[in-house]
Amino acid sequence: MKLNERSLAFYATCDSPADNAGFLYKRGERHTAYHRRWFVLKGNMLFYFEERDSREPVGVIVLEGCNVELCDSAEGFAFAIRFGGTKSRTYVLAAESQAAMESWVKSLSRASFDYLRLVVRELEKQLQEMRSGLAGGCGGSLEPPGPWKPKLSELEQSRERLPALPAIPPKENGCAVWNNALGADRPPDASGCGGHDEEENPRPPPLPPRRRVSNGEAASARAIVESPSTFCRLHEQYSREVARLRQDWQQRQRDPRS
Repeated sequence: MKLNERSLAFYATCDSPADNAGFLYKRGERHTAYHRRWFVLKGNMLFYFEERDSREPVGVIVLEGCNVELCDSAEGFAFAIRFGGTKSRTYVLAAESQAAMESWVKSLSRASFDYLRLVVRELEKQLQEMRSGLAGGCGGSLEPPGPWKPKLSELEQSRERLPALPAIPPKENGCAVWNNALGADRPPDASGCGGHDEEENPRPPPLPPRRRVSNGEAASARAIVESPSTFCRLHEQYSREVARLRQDWQQRQRDPRS
């Protein structure tokens, strides 16, 4: 794997979100003393700096082909990053608390692409099982089950519990025509109100007189329909104005003194 030092330094200090960050104690390779370093985890790369505000990282650990496990050490809350191979280095780190150690071990264990590949395979397997179950239960249909629907007997029982609704009078041109209801052949009340009939039932109100359209109004309506659209006239007027303004602006750009 070919790594560029400048690219790694930029990636370590850029504003991209980090998966985990904090102070850890790192044991030296030659000396067993622990040094406090600022660690930043981005993807499968673990950067460590001398201080939190350092511009460049001191080193980087590529978390591929490794295992993260707890270890016994003189420093409390210690864990190790072990790589396969006889000559591979083992990084021993220590956190400042139990919660910080658990957070780092969990983040580092999930940082490698091998772990992500296993997660993707497991999700694909679960999705395939769900599709197979839906296809077998719905007669070959892959569509998800619809919302719950009550049984026919429950619908019939709910209809029996509902009170009977009054009959809706027929409509003519979107308005109710009360004359078509029962008792339409009776003469209307002269008082202008519905009143009651002989059986003390409420009468419907009288129909208002229909308004007749005069010849002048009909002619004006036809003229409006036949006349060109107002939007078209405004569009042509403003387009001519915009074209004139654009021509004046281009002329001023060619000759700034004018």
